[in-house]
Amino acid sequence: MAQNKVYAFLGPHSSGKSSMVSQLISMGLHYIPSVTTKFFDDRYAYKRKLFNIMKPDAYEQEKLIVNSQYQGSAFGLRKTDVLDSYQQHKISIMMMMNSDGIKQLTKFINQDLVTIFLMINEEVFIERMLRAGCSNDEIKYYVEYADSNKEFEQWKDVNFVVKNTASPRVALEQILAIMGLVTLIPQADFDNAVK
Repeated sequence: MAQNKVYAFLGPHSSGKSSMVSQLISMGLHYIPSVTTKFFDDRYAYKRKLFNIMKPDAYEQEKLIVNSQYQGSAFGLRKTDVLDSYQQHKISIMMMMNSDGIKQLTKFINQDLVTIFLMINEEVFIERMLRAGCSNDEIKYYVEYADSNKEFEQWKDVNFVVKNTASPRVALEQILAIMGLVTLIPQADFDNAVK
């Protein structure tokens, strides 16, 4: 019997973590939410569904197996959320904000954790922030934060890298292949498809 797996997504701001995870959730995959002290403004309101947002004093009371800082906010994973989903679901997905969180999680579920880095280049990074309505000052902050925290180099700390600079569909198909969620078609159907 195959072991249960937890797939953790990592990548710089605007790499598409929330979009990919949202797509996978809509396909029926189980999601392990992070808890955070960050409040997402209206531009990023869709992220409110992906995180359990709480006040700092409540956050400090949580029993966390991951506790990291990202852009001045705390992000963590509850021990019970990870254990429950690991025991009840063959595949679970989650988002990590930095490689420090990955290192903490690895101590807990090492052999059953698969990490995927969503890679983008600086041009796509800036383009996506402009589309999100970020000001020049915000973009400068995000670029400097990514550079100083080596966000574009975190691919060195993961199992797989998926380039997410073109169609999101291409990246999603690669992720599904990594997860083993693709089906080979019979040879005759393949032959017909390529003729």
